Amino acid sequence: MSWNKSLFNTPIIGDIAKKIVSHKANKEAYNISEHFTQFLEPQLASTPELKNEVFKIRHNVYCEELAFEETKKDKQEHDEFDDQSIFSLIKHKPSGHYTSCVRLVRTNSPEQLLPIEKFCLSSITDESLSPKRFNRDEIAEISRLAVKSDFRRRNSDKYKGAGTGVISENSYSEIELRCFPFIAIGLYMSAASLGMNTGVRHVYVMMEPRLARSMKFVGIHFQQLGEAIEYHGLRAPYYINAEMFMQNLSPGFKYLYKTIESDLIKQLSSLDDNV
Repeated sequence: MSWNKSLFNTPIIGDIAKKIVSHKANKEAYNISEHFTQFLEPQLASTPELKNEVFKIRHNVYCEELAFEETKKDKQEHDEFDDQSIFSLIKHKPSGHYTSCVRLVRTNSPEQLLPIEKFCLSSITDESLSPKRFNRDEIAEISRLAVKSDFRRRNSDKYKGAGTGVISENSYSEIELRCFPFIAIGLYMSAASLGMNTGVRHVYVMMEPRLARSMKFVGIHFQQLGEAIEYHGLRAPYYINAEMFMQNLSPGFKYLYKTIESDLIKQLSSLDDNV
């Protein structure tokens, strides 16, 4: 019996093919999420000790590796926005080491600015989404995201002088290494969770356009607000809100987000109980 090849071009067959591809993508996303939660967990940096871990990671990445800032004697990187920020870390469960950090910068008074407002406001050409159009207590910025070189697996990390360390294939299992590239995604999800659960409605970030494009792979669609400028590398201003964040996440990555959110909500609740 011969098959009519045009049959596979019909809308019905096309829909079936799309569903198969979608199913495979969702299955892989669930697998990534399960690997992530097996080896990694978010940690609210609510104590001086944990904040010191944040500042150490930032010094390692921003001062020692990238040389964006001068090295400090105490090996900690601080700036003026830390006093108005909430911090999150991601811990590697088997070793107990902290892999990465991110902060969510808030504005606690009309006088306080977000980093993007102080340094890059002119890069925002979409005035309808400028932070100055919204209530000050409802805006925030994802900032100072840093992942230690030990937990990155880009090809460029394997070259001499690329960072402060190189991944040892013998130190981590293959399954663990699969989830390390998604640490940055976990950090953005942590920051999103902290924002959505503390009254933030409008979030900004300065990031590399290629990172924004890669985030679309998991369904995190940032809206670009202007052209890229030179700011610690080529970066552009982006905007996102809760509706945009949740709208396009695939089921597998929604599962990961809900797991991260659940962990952080418990930690936020515990913090409130102790106040």
